Amino acid sequence: MTEQGAHVPVLLDRVVELLAPALSEDEGRTVVDATLGLGGHAEALLRRSSTAHLVGLDRDREALARATERLALFGDRFTGVHAVYDRIADVLAGLGIRRVHGVLFDLGVSSLQLDEAGRGFAYSRDAPLDMRMDQSTGITAAEVLNTYAAADLARILRRYGEERFASRIAAAVVRERKRAPFDTSARLVELIRDTIPAPARRTGGNPAKRTFQALRIEVNGELEALERALPAAIDALAVGGRIVVLSYHSLEDRIVKQLFAARTTSTAPRGLPVELPEHRPELRLLTRSEPPTSDEIAANPRAQSARLRAVERIREAA
Repeated sequence: MTEQGAHVPVLLDRVVELLAPALSEDEGRTVVDATLGLGGHAEALLRRSSTAHLVGLDRDREALARATERLALFGDRFTGVHAVYDRIADVLAGLGIRRVHGVLFDLGVSSLQLDEAGRGFAYSRDAPLDMRMDQSTGITAAEVLNTYAAADLARILRRYGEERFASRIAAAVVRERKRAPFDTSARLVELIRDTIPAPARRTGGNPAKRTFQALRIEVNGELEALERALPAAIDALAVGGRIVVLSYHSLEDRIVKQLFAARTTSTAPRGLPVELPEHRPELRLLTRSEPPTSDEIAANPRAQSARLRAVERIREAA
């Protein structure tokens, strides 16, 4: 979900290519950008499909305001909503929209959030440990560090950051917060660097990367929201409609892969001589885990870890 300044939306042309066939020139076609960001994907989709209506969701009020300004030229073809993407069903119901023809999820943290030092997402600069995508609600990363028990800290670092030294880092945090609460990122980065063994610091980039990812996911409930949002998006999809998901780490991608696999597989019992209509797959795969090209990565290094998956609805649910 990276775009600001010189950055361009990740896999922009490929996203548009995959969603455009479902957004024909017929009136009444609706596409949902569930992670609107600064509106780069949304603008491209609205330009490509001249009659489509796009509903853009974002939990970040600043991103939503910037995207709304950017997309004002499309008039009532764009509707912006301040919401987390797991509220997609409620948002569509509130707008009187029963079926949509395209959904885009561009997961993770945006460049707007990474590049604004005060948000605390980046481990490369000192900033308040906030990490909330919606700064109007919820617990901050500092509160997680200063209040969670060591076992809970270790659990989220291990689960959400896949951090090998989770217990060691958690113990160090609990020990150091007794001296003074954590409030800025530089102190946390220094603690992690001092806690992880020297050989492990020499590979894999900044050793704080996994801890910051884990804290961000915990603060924003990202994986739980995705687990709720994807089924809701599929349920809202018209036959012939398509969903495209861009994920940036294995935890997100695993959730997408498993759900898409379940919905693209027949549920007919083994040995059944004839597959009944209600057992046929609801979706078909358009692409599996598709990485960015080398040119894309050269133009936008933050796209390097992106993986794209896409499906199309081929029948209504039983």
